[in-house]
Amino acid sequence: SGLHARPAARLVKVTSRFKSSISIVANGKTANAKSMLSLLSLGAEKGTTLRVIAEGEDAEQAIETIAKLLKEGLGE
Repeated sequence: SGLHARPAARLVKVTSRFKSSISIVANGKTANAKSMLSLLSLGAEKGTTLRVIAEGEDAEQAIETIAKLLKEGLGE
């Protein structure tokens, strides 16, 4: 069904734990992964390729955690 309110909220909850700046890129748009409204604006449907970009002291850990969460389907 895609990145709607419930999975977006779960993603924001996880990304907010990190100090790094984290963005999600989909459909040619970039969203702040710590903002639910920004994530919802991507219009990402199920099957959409998402790219995670993180910059900062815990960026590597953030990317690993987010990748795992996305592979698990964000709890959906």
